[in-house]
Amino acid sequence: MGSLDGRVAVITGAGRGIGREHALLFAREGAAVVVNDLGGANDGSGSDAGPAAEVAAEIIAAGGRAVASTDNIATWQGAKALVDQAVWEFGKLDVVVNNAGILRDAFLASMEESQWDSVVQVHLKGHFLMIRHAAEYWKAQKASGNPIKGSIINTASASGITVPNAGQSAYGAAKAGIAALTLVAAEELERIGGRVNAIAPIARTRLTLATPGMGAVFGMEPAEGEADLFSPAQISPLVAWLATEDCPVTSKVFAVSGGMVQQLKGWEVEFTAETDDDWSIKAVADAVGEFK
Repeated sequence: MGSLDGRVAVITGAGRGIGREHALLFAREGAAVVVNDLGGANDGSGSDAGPAAEVAAEIIAAGGRAVASTDNIATWQGAKALVDQAVWEFGKLDVVVNNAGILRDAFLASMEESQWDSVVQVHLKGHFLMIRHAAEYWKAQKASGNPIKGSIINTASASGITVPNAGQSAYGAAKAGIAALTLVAAEELERIGGRVNAIAPIARTRLTLATPGMGAVFGMEPAEGEADLFSPAQISPLVAWLATEDCPVTSKVFAVSGGMVQQLKGWEVEFTAETDDDWSIKAVADAVGEFK
């Protein structure tokens, strides 16, 4: 028996890279998978039904259950259609893995409005839309007396949480927003039987290799017989575990890369300045200056 037997999962951005590895592992572990991928370029331009169809066909050829989807999860209609497809094809929805993303890096002084909007729309809005429509479905199911053990796994990034990258203001802001959205969504969905977690992965993909400086992170290809710690396949076991029916974890963000899994913690109070009098500019400067 697989750890995901009987589960139905939607995985976005599953035609290539990390998402493809998620889909293949989920299927091997017994899940029915809706393989979603618009099939666009790194910057989100264009579309191609091939990647999603190829992954779905690979799963079916290996004896698994899968269907392909090219719905645009950055639109209200596209995200809803994806949830509806899972229910129509496989009778229910248990898991959403939000993985789809694009890159349109630019320095702030030269960034176009369209670059900012497109990145935030695919990443942050796309995550919101998938969570929203899954939550609506689960809420209705619970109201009908059907027990829910739903799981959502979001994809944040070190770029937005631990390692700000120059040129990635839109990407980093969207990814930081996804981490915050994860915590809020976990609070809301708990009452209807849903869990929400996020990962911040680093792996060798077409998006990371297109990021300046990331090629050096991956170093040389592993020698024969050695584990490829930066393969996209190294990310998927954590995601699969978070998707299992009885996983107890929710409201967490995990960094995963290079053979490590780390649980992250958000903003903390670094110092506190207090006064019993009215604040003045000088008083603030004196108090805060002590903590430089």
